Amino acid sequence: MSSSRGIASYIFVELSNITSVIAGSMVFIALPWLALEITGSAAMAGAVVALTAVPGLFLSPILGTIVDRIGRKVSAIISEGLSAVAILLIPVVHSFVEIGFVLLVVLATARAIVNPAASTARKSIIPDIAGPARISLERANSIHEAVFATGFAIGPAVGAAFIALIGPYDVFVVVAVFSALSSISAMLINTIEHRGDGVSETGSLLRDTALGIKTISQTPAVLIGMSFVLTLAMIYLPTEMVILPAHFNALDYATGLGILISTMAGASVLGALLFETLQKYLSYSTILKFGFIGLGLSVLVMSFIPPMPIMLAAGAVLGFSWGPLMPMLNTVVQRVIPESMRGRVFGIEMTIWSAGPMLTAVGVGLAVDAVGVQPVYLFLAILVLLLSVFVSFNKANIQLDQAQKIEAV
Repeated sequence: MSSSRGIASYIFVELSNITSVIAGSMVFIALPWLALEITGSAAMAGAVVALTAVPGLFLSPILGTIVDRIGRKVSAIISEGLSAVAILLIPVVHSFVEIGFVLLVVLATARAIVNPAASTARKSIIPDIAGPARISLERANSIHEAVFATGFAIGPAVGAAFIALIGPYDVFVVVAVFSALSSISAMLINTIEHRGDGVSETGSLLRDTALGIKTISQTPAVLIGMSFVLTLAMIYLPTEMVILPAHFNALDYATGLGILISTMAGASVLGALLFETLQKYLSYSTILKFGFIGLGLSVLVMSFIPPMPIMLAAGAVLGFSWGPLMPMLNTVVQRVIPESMRGRVFGIEMTIWSAGPMLTAVGVGLAVDAVGVQPVYLFLAILVLLLSVFVSFNKANIQLDQAQKIEAV
């Protein structure tokens, strides 16, 4: 494949990436908002987040195995197409019947079942695209995560604007349009990739998936990164999914929520883009240390619910600190995990990201209903800060530095 065709394919990967993330981050805002409108309870909004995460918890590793079997491009096309259809069910059903809590969970779960494969496929295909495009893995992952963060910066603002403009139900029509655009972009990717052609390695889908778990457990650098992602997802993500929506919903200020999350995501774009440069001068363990300490301190400031300008400044520091961490983890996985295993390993990462908030979101919502936003936010912020200190000075981080020095598998 020529370099120009390789670059074109990489652009289509990122077009698929950004439109998918815009859709997902709109759901990130719109679903808890709709749950709050239907139930009036932060705990019930947290329950929606938790219950719709269940499919990701169980299915993402299996979907990753399917990605390895049938191919990354095909998986991305199918996953995004089905996501568009699934999310349309919310406004369509609402036009016929009143949607309550249980029905909302069922409808939202339909998208959650099919969507994880798309992100897994795009992360897995990056090395296949980067080589022909003559882009280093570090640069490709920096751009990929920066595009992801850009989509996440745009999505909440778009979601909040459409909630105000057309309501919390019809906003999901816009979500479906972005998912469809992501599927179309994936169709235009031109690459030669490894795939299993539907052949099982062990004769069992579950045993094939278990091979991915075994591979992670035998790869210290990846195991360390996954462990940090899990603990962060359990403690930090509920602040964005439950606490901040509850705070801004009480103020009837959807736009403020969109501005804050977009600011955080916008700053993470810069952080992600800087990863390629940072890794030339700093070890992976040092990048990890700076990222987690910045994240911990900024969340602590935000937990005091300061005036909006200070909240936005702290959110910007948070986003900038987080920015380099995911490109780094992606690069580690792509360097040390065999090509035929990438899909299931990234699928397991998706499971971790889904499982974390599912395990804690309901409890956080109940606590908010019982004692209010600020005390719960402060408690979680202290936990995040303690985690950040532990992560930053963990001796096992040397495994990340060793992965930094090897060539891609």
